[in-house]
Amino acid sequence: MRYLTLLIIAFFSIQISSAQINEFGIFVGGSNFIGDVGATDYIAPKQLAFGALYKWNRSKRHSYRFSLIFTDLEGIDNKSDDPSRQIRDFEFNSSILELSAGMEFTFFDFDLHNGGAASTPYLYSGISIAKHDNFFFNSDGTTVDEGTTSYAFGIPMVLGYKVAVSSDFILAFEIGARYTFSDELDGSVPDAKEAIESRSFGNLNNNDWYTFTGITLTYTFGRNPCFCPGG
Repeated sequence: MRYLTLLIIAFFSIQISSAQINEFGIFVGGSNFIGDVGATDYIAPKQLAFGALYKWNRSKRHSYRFSLIFTDLEGIDNKSDDPSRQIRDFEFNSSILELSAGMEFTFFDFDLHNGGAASTPYLYSGISIAKHDNFFFNSDGTTVDEGTTSYAFGIPMVLGYKVAVSSDFILAFEIGARYTFSDELDGSVPDAKEAIESRSFGNLNNNDWYTFTGITLTYTFGRNPCFCPGG
């Protein structure tokens, strides 16, 4: 909650100082993990995910976007379709806090004040960084907390559809995958050097993924909420 409070304060500071069109709102949905532990379903939200996001709309077709999302990532081998994972029977639950920044592109012009209904599919990508605790598995399947945290950088790839429900509020549904440059999120590669060789397992050539599926509701504010020439 401390991180969300700081983000909210920062966004309202931007509202005061910026003359551009802004959006601030919430994300609520679910997450699922794809890695060396648990099921391999690509889109199967199981754990609650929630957070805040801010958009700076530079034109009717693109926006700068920032988000902060919290969730628990979960992997349970006996819920996998892979018999070898079912026999191994590992499982974990680990909290992450993700900060993401990048560009959102709409398929069509999205102008809240053109006199008609505004809706469009959109794509979002950029860079993400997720803070997570480090742990590894013992041979009996129990997890050992390393007492340290790491940061997993990644690339968000999001597809969504948004609709202006009024001149002030925008509702959207989106599905977003995060490819990370880390293999440590599920404990398959310990962070501690002395444990790497003896406790590592899985496909060391594939990094971890996780996905967010959910809805966003944003409120628009700032100067006249339309995209006028020279605005």
